[in-house]
Formats: sequence, C-alpha cells, structure tokens
Amino acid sequence: MKKTTLIIGAGGVSRVVVHKCVMNADVFGKIVLASRTLSKCDEIKSELPDADIETAALNADNTAEIVALIKRVNADIVINVALPYQDLTIMDACVETKTPYLDTANYEHPDEAKFEYKLQWERDEKFKEAGIMGLLGSGFDPGATNMFCAYAQKHYFDEIHTIDILDCNAGDHGYAFATNFNPEINLREVSAKGRYWENGEWIETEPMEIMQVWDYPEVGPKDSYLLYHEEMESLVKHIKGLKRIRFFMTFGQSYLKHMEVLQNVGMLGIKEIEHKGMKIVPIEFLKTLLPDPASLGPRTKGKTNIGIVAEGLKDGVKKKIYIYQVKDHEDCYAETNSQGVSYTTGVPAMIGAKLMLQGVWSGQGVFNMEQLDPDPFMKEMNEQGLPWQIKELDA
Repeated sequence: MKKTTLIIGAGGVSRVVVHKCVMNADVFGKIVLASRTLSKCDEIKSELPDADIETAALNADNTAEIVALIKRVNADIVINVALPYQDLTIMDACVETKTPYLDTANYEHPDEAKFEYKLQWERDEKFKEAGIMGLLGSGFDPGATNMFCAYAQKHYFDEIHTIDILDCNAGDHGYAFATNFNPEINLREVSAKGRYWENGEWIETEPMEIMQVWDYPEVGPKDSYLLYHEEMESLVKHIKGLKRIRFFMTFGQSYLKHMEVLQNVGMLGIKEIEHKGMKIVPIEFLKTLLPDPASLGPRTKGKTNIGIVAEGLKDGVKKKIYIYQVKDHEDCYAETNSQGVSYTTGVPAMIGAKLMLQGVWSGQGVFNMEQLDPDPFMKEMNEQGLPWQIKELDA
C-alpha cells in the first residue's frame, strides 16, 4: 500500500526534504506538506508539478489540529521541520495517533534562550506505550555529526577520548548581514554562552571566548569559535570512554560585528517591550527586517564543510581520524532550489525517515541518532548527495 508522509514546516529545510522525498517516492509515497502559511507550501508544491503533493494550513502550536490532520491524511510518519518551539506539540500528536516521529533540532523554550533534550526524552515512555519510534535530531549537526561519531566508534576505536565537531559555512550571499537558517533561532544560539564537556562536567564560557583556526579541506583555514550545540548533550551519554567533547563553528568578522552591535542595543532580546503602545519582541522584529533564509539560495556561492575529529584508542594504540562532508551551495540550489545549509540539514532528515519507513531503523521509544546503526545512514549519505570522507591524522 502506498505510504503517506506528512511534512510539517515550509521553510528552506522543508523545501529540501520535499524535493528529496519526491526523488525517493517509492518509499515516501504521497507527500502532505503543512504549515501555518499555506502559500509557502503551495510555492514548494509548484516546483514539483508532477509529484503527488497535497498542501494544508496548520497551526503546529495546537496539538489537536495536528492530531486531526494526521488522522485525516492517515500519515505513516511525521517529519517535523517546523520551529523547535513546536517539537513537543507535534510529538504529543504523534503519541496520540501512534505515528512515528522525526525532527532535526531539539526543543527550544520560547521564552528562554535555552535548548535541551530533557522534555523530549521525558516522552520516551509515552512513545513506548504507543508502540512507535521517535527520532531526534536527524539533520546534519545534530544528525550526520552524531552518525560520524557512531561510525567512528563502531569501526575505528575501542574507545573515543575526545571529539571536536567542526562546522564551517564558507558561503557568501552578498548581504552585509543575514542568517542561513531561521534568524531568531540562529541568533539566540550564537549569542548564548558557550559550553563544552570535559571529565564528566559541563564547562561554561563567554560567547565566542574560545577560538581556534582549522584548515577545512576544499575551503581553507577559518576562525572557528566554540559554541554549545545540542548533539553534545546526547553524545556524552552514548560514546564509550569520552573525556571531552567540543563544538566549533566558523564566523566572519562582519557577522560577529553586526551581532555584537545588535546585542548591545537590545535587538536580540526575547522579552516583550512596548513600542508606541504596541507589544513587540525585539528579536522577532529583527527577523522581519533580515533576508528570509529561504531566499538566499540563488545568491549563495561557496562551500560548507562539516565534520568531526575523534581521538582515542584502538588495540591499545592512539588513533585520530577526521570524518567530514563538503557541499557546494550552487550545486545544492541547482538540485533543490535551496542553499547548502538547508540542503545539508534536509537530506539527513529524509534519510532518517527513509530508514524508518523501510524498517531498517526500528524501535519503540525516543532515540538520538548515535543509538542506531550508522552504516545504512552513511551509505545513504553517499547515495543521496552528501558524500563524506575520512582522513587519518597524527595522534
């Protein structure tokens, strides 16, 4: 029987997920694309006129609405590429309808600059009772980076002692300042204090306090700044022998200067203020002024390079490897009408859902990526547009 795949959200990542699901239509069947803004769904649908796609208006903050839509279309899986604020309402709808669930980013608190897996992990028992699988963080980072760690653990190490996750976007969109994904989420994440895990405890740093220069293959040396990133929260639970894990992301000086000024004048605030008798949230207002990340595709040139460096022991001997993936923004746009950041997130979301629908990955409860067999995912990455490489480094 033909499957029905419900995709919630209609931003840049969703555009990639829809395109790639259509390319794998034998697995995904009919696509139902739902978002608060129906016109965005219809725009994506118009790019694929021969595909079996239905669009629907949906308030993903409302669990009852999501339940009604899942039941109406008889969805076999829900792919959540909406806002991280909406993870819990969508998960609860999946539990009520006993529908498998997948997302690309962990839950964020709307009124607090904080993101964590705690409230999603707490739904593990409900997913087990419903007899369904929930897969968290099937994007690139989190997602593919978790798989790189699991693959290294399975094939290269007896124990991994240190991991550095390295995220480089060397794309140029021509704007003085723009973000490559949802501005509100991006700026909250980047302006927060950094954290890394070492010897069993989390160590907090000031924003952008720690920087290293890394020579990214096919890109070159780039300033890379330590941030807190969500995949570390689960990896410390599942990687054997881990003593330290850090996350680094590249930023240009223009981006950092703009962000510093915006923060200094209060434009990154998440609390309501009064302006001319109206209540506004500064960062939400800023979002309306910045370019829509979904519009950056035709303007962006350059490459992304995202990977991990893992160091540990194999047969008692020190070993160090670098697993990474390089993608060209213009190639991404030619294939899916999206820039590389959306592409590298959307393709892993499709792959995770594909493996679930095929029964290659299965289980009851809530899972992080590294808890699953990395081999089929890594194989699909090579076949679906994200070929990866491994280099052995001097330990």
